Amino acid sequence: MEAANKCEPTWIAIGTLDDIPAPGARVVETAHGPVAVFRTSADEVFALLDRCPHKGGPLSEGMVHGRLVTCPLHAWHIHLDEGAAKAPDVGCVPRFQVRQEGRQLYLNTEPLAD
Repeated sequence: MEAANKCEPTWIAIGTLDDIPAPGARVVETAHGPVAVFRTSADEVFALLDRCPHKGGPLSEGMVHGRLVTCPLHAWHIHLDEGAAKAPDVGCVPRFQVRQEGRQLYLNTEPLAD
């Protein structure tokens, strides 16, 4: 049996677009920890490690507005598309790639290299 290529993404099915409230989030458990999969009101989908860079708050429990999520602990705003905190705050959250085929969503369980 041939070993899997470490360079190939590891995709898992995580449900459909309709499984995520718009706007809102759901959590997917991965080997890297919980990943928050966000859906904007424009049906854009983004995935970030479910941990605010400030104090580790659960981003999946925050409010999604536009392409931002507000951490429920201390109201930091995190850009969904890049994982960076909105200035003047600083910090970054690991991002994960999401692929959509029709309404079905797939998550690459390896964080994107920034």
